[in-house]
Amino acid sequence: QVQLVESGGDLVQPGGSLRLSCAASGSIGSINAMGWFRQAPGKEREFVSAVTWIGGVTDYADSVKGRFTISIDNAKNTLELQMNTLRPVDTAVYICAARVGFGNVETPWAYEYWGQGTQVTVSS
Repeated sequence: QVQLVESGGDLVQPGGSLRLSCAASGSIGSINAMGWFRQAPGKEREFVSAVTWIGGVTDYADSVKGRFTISIDNAKNTLELQMNTLRPVDTAVYICAARVGFGNVETPWAYEYWGQGTQVTVSS
């Protein structure tokens, strides 16, 4: 089992920045990739970014490329997402996920473990 706890969500003005964190615990050694998804009210869960646990190979949705940066601190077992130049359309609950099996990291069904999410609101 893997437990995931997100933090860092907040209300921020357009153009601002936030840094999200996701602390992983439990069977860390079974994780091979981690990702961030987001879900706005009335919308489907949307892929944001992913990174491999070993090697740090990253992947981003087109909508966040150049603005968001994903990283893993292996020493602290923490996944992070640095979000810059935030836009109102980025408003959503951001949820981290861990994959221990296989599957396309851009799809929710590739992940076996999910956190509860942290709210990000971009508004003036």
